[in-house]
Order: sequence, then structure tokens, then C-alpha cells
Amino acid sequence: MKPAKPLSEPTPLANEPPERPRTGRKATITREALLEAALAIAGPDRGLSSLTLREVAREAGIAPNSFYRHFHDTNELSVALIEQAGASLRRIIREARVRAVSERSVVRTSLQAFMEPIAENDQLLKLFLREGSVGAPELRTAVERQLVFFEDELETDLRRFAELRNHRLEEPHLAARATTRIVFAMATRSLDLAPSERGKLVDETIVMLRMVLLGARAFRSQHGQPG
Repeated sequence: MKPAKPLSEPTPLANEPPERPRTGRKATITREALLEAALAIAGPDRGLSSLTLREVAREAGIAPNSFYRHFHDTNELSVALIEQAGASLRRIIREARVRAVSERSVVRTSLQAFMEPIAENDQLLKLFLREGSVGAPELRTAVERQLVFFEDELETDLRRFAELRNHRLEEPHLAARATTRIVFAMATRSLDLAPSERGKLVDETIVMLRMVLLGARAFRSQHGQPG
């Protein structure tokens, strides 16, 4: 009886990128390794929703079925990447804001924490910004959840500084929301700018954020009178 022929690799789909060189499949794989593989494939311009399970498995050096030990599908993997990006950025901002001494400095610190990784070509942050603006609906929703976390932490800081300085701050949750959304929008815009143009964008954004803070101090709710 002749020995059975080994199964051949499946033929690549017509729209699937060519295979990368492989060094052999791994016996085990971690969740982090799959995230790294997806990030490597996505690159600076490719959206996460276009990734296929087979190419992620191939990049990670595992059999496709091993993928399911960690993720149900590539959509779940993409959401996990966005959550990783959000958690990483919040950690950077949190550490920087510890050194902030005023409302103005905490806003500047938050902006700089967003912008500096872009200048350093941080692919994970770029992916976060891109998917939040042009990604598939479920990925934009994942980015939105991360932005709410930013808002909550910034609101806590703004309340803290207002109490320390005895400043009145009307609707701090809306001030935090406006600040977060302006920073996100301007950081996304910076992706298409040359490094030499980003300084002007940062200066303009800081002016916008100061206007938000000044407005939050002067604003009166419907129960009060205009300042």
C-alpha cells in the first residue's frame, strides 16, 4: 500500500496577498503573538477588516485551526488590537498627567501624549486613529469605547484641578468629551501631514482646547445665567 501523500497548502484566494516566507509552524502560539502578526500584516495603510484568518495564521507560523484557541474570528482579533492600543495610550497619558500642575497643563499633556507616538511612527496608535475614522462599523464602535475611557479619566482630572484652584467648572463631563474628541480628530488629521507641519497643528489644537476650558468656566447651565 502506497503511503498517503501529504496534504498541500490551500490555494491562495484571488484577493489575498502573496505568502511571506515561513520558518515552519509552531507547536504553540500566544494571544500576543497573534496580535503582533495581525499588526505586522496591517501595516501603515491596510485596514483591519481586510485581514483574513489564514494570512494571520501564516504570519504567526501556526495552523489555521490553532487561531481559534484565542479568537473566534478576525473581527474579535481586530477589536483586541484596538483595546490594546487604547490601553497603551491611556497608560502613557496617565503617567504624563501625574506631573501636570494645572487644568491647562493636563490638557497640553493629553495632547502631547497623543501626538508624540505619531511622530515616533507608532503603528499601533496610527491603527487606532485610522480605524476610529474610516474603519468598519464594529471597529469604530470599539474605538468609541476607548474614547469614553479617556473622557472619564480626563473628567476626573479636570474636577480635581478645579477643586484645587477653587475654579468653577460647569459640565466637566462635556468639557472632557469635547477635549477628547478634538484631540482625536486633530491627531487623525496629523497622520496625513509632514512632520514639519505637525507643530502648527499642535499649536492650533492647544488654542481650541483652552477655549473649551475657558468656556466651561464661563458657561451657565439652563438653571443659571450666561457668564
